[in-house]
Amino acid sequence: MPDQREVQRFLDDFFVKYRIFDILFTERKNPKNAQTMLLLEISPAKRRQIIEQIIVDDYVEGPLTDTLYQISDMWVFGKNFQGHQLYIKISMGRANANTLCISFHIAEKPMRYPFKQTL
Repeated sequence: MPDQREVQRFLDDFFVKYRIFDILFTERKNPKNAQTMLLLEISPAKRRQIIEQIIVDDYVEGPLTDTLYQISDMWVFGKNFQGHQLYIKISMGRANANTLCISFHIAEKPMRYPFKQTL
C-alpha cells in the first residue's frame, strides 16, 4: 500500500493531466455507472465536480494493475454522496491523452479508507 505522499503525488499528477487533457468516462457493458447517475440524479457536470474534490483521505486502494485496458495503473477512491458511498476508479490513461474514469458507481460493499481521520 502506498503512503499518503504517494497518493498525493498521484492526485497531483492526475489533476495536472486532467486540466490539460480532460477526462474520458469509459462506458463498459456493465450498467452500474449509468444506473448510479440516474438513481442519484448526478449530472455529467456533477460527476466531474465530485472527481475534482477527491483528496488523499478518499483513498481506498491502488495502484492496481490495469488488466482490462493495460494502459496504466488504476486507483480507487470513495466519496460520500447523498448517503451513498461512491466507488470511483481512475487512471492516468495513455501518455498525451485523457485521464480515465473506469468506474463511478455506488459501492457494492463497505470501503475502507486507510488515511481518513475520524473525529
